[in-house]
Amino acid sequence: MNYKNSQELTDETLLQRFKADGNSHWIGILFDRYAILLLGMCMKYLKNEEDARDSVQQIFLKVLADINKHEVQFFRAWIYQVTRNHCLMQLRQKQQVRQEEVNETLLGAPAGPEEDKNTFVEKDKMLENMQEALEQLNEEQRSCVKLFYLQKMSYQDIVTATGYNLQQVKSYIQNGKRNLKLILSKQG
Repeated sequence: MNYKNSQELTDETLLQRFKADGNSHWIGILFDRYAILLLGMCMKYLKNEEDARDSVQQIFLKVLADINKHEVQFFRAWIYQVTRNHCLMQLRQKQQVRQEEVNETLLGAPAGPEEDKNTFVEKDKMLENMQEALEQLNEEQRSCVKLFYLQKMSYQDIVTATGYNLQQVKSYIQNGKRNLKLILSKQG
């Protein structure tokens, strides 16, 4: 094989040679042409030299693995797109990790005494409203809703406990739930 003057070959010729013989030398030449530009592009997105260098290596491996799966007509445009997508995925992953850390911090942090008191008061008021709303349901709906939601009984257990048939139980629960929502929305 004549590797002399391979630097003078076009991107497309190098790509054709790689696809023809599978010799990674041709892709290596292509990659050498763009490595500095890709590093600069990764630096622009990732703002960290070490991450950028790691990304350029990962992109090279991805190009080697994926180049035969694609009909690449303009290598430069294609490698830029691969690099851009890789960087955006890195940023998304970092953002997701940061978001998880923030969530853990916020959820794990103990609430202040004033916050605890307010939360307790809100829940207490909500339970009071729920109790009042339950009392406004008719007897069948109230008993079926309480058995289903508060005592976690199955439909069949409710049928056995109340003597209503299965269709009635389902209907009482569905209508009771809808009526509770209406009553609670009026209470504000």
